[in-house]
Amino acid sequence: MKQLTPEGQQIINNIAQRYNFSSDAVFSMLLSVINGNGSMAQFNHPEFGGSGQWMKGGMIMLGDMFNNGLKNSVAGLCQELSNLIANQPDLIQSGSFQSQSQGNQQQANFGGSQQQNSSGPNGPVSLFVPPPAGSSGNWWPAGLQFPNSTGSQNNLRYAYFATIRRLAIDVAGQVKLYDTLDHQIGGFSQQQSVGGSITFTSQYGLVDVNTLPLISIDNVPVQTPVQAQPAPDFQSKSEYDTGKEADIFGAIEKLANLKDKGILTETEYSSKKAELLARL
Repeated sequence: MKQLTPEGQQIINNIAQRYNFSSDAVFSMLLSVINGNGSMAQFNHPEFGGSGQWMKGGMIMLGDMFNNGLKNSVAGLCQELSNLIANQPDLIQSGSFQSQSQGNQQQANFGGSQQQNSSGPNGPVSLFVPPPAGSSGNWWPAGLQFPNSTGSQNNLRYAYFATIRRLAIDVAGQVKLYDTLDHQIGGFSQQQSVGGSITFTSQYGLVDVNTLPLISIDNVPVQTPVQAQPAPDFQSKSEYDTGKEADIFGAIEKLANLKDKGILTETEYSSKKAELLARL
């Protein structure tokens, strides 16, 4: 998980005080906005009414859907965090992220709150401690570059790579990579309990993540165990031989009936009988 710089922590604390949320709630929302590439956030936190979604431009959905005051606060918070990370290096993956600013002040679109720019005397203040040299800072497995969608909820975050049919999920620091098969994944949800299941929606409805083939855990490939095949249910040799003899004697009896009816001659009957007896 990204670690805030002292300056970044102070900025988060100031925002939390102005919006009357805890610093932990604001930090979790910051990660959700970052995972949404600055333009959206999928979140799940009790201070925000449970699970919800925000999209830049005004769309906001909360579990507490009739709490308009909370909606305005959460929407304003998301917009401010979106603007906050606009000038942060390597936090978003496109250059389409834009925000309007005047001097050292920026105006949020919701709630009429005024926010402080994260710029210092020597330029923008870095919110996070930079990753080690040579590290891209991406939490998903090496070799995966640009996810189609990302999001986070509590101690869970995900990155969905629709083009290559891969899904990376980080739960409490453990990253698992799944094969999404032919699923076209929409949203995610997590049961609010220890070890709660993780589900997603696709064209097949609600699906448990654990039903997907697991490819790797923390970049270590997972070997799929070979299922033991049940032994063929062959009859014992004595049973087989008994059945074979019964078939042969039954065929001889049919030949005898044909001979008695004059359909077969004595020579033909004897020849066929000898042929069948030779199979015993």
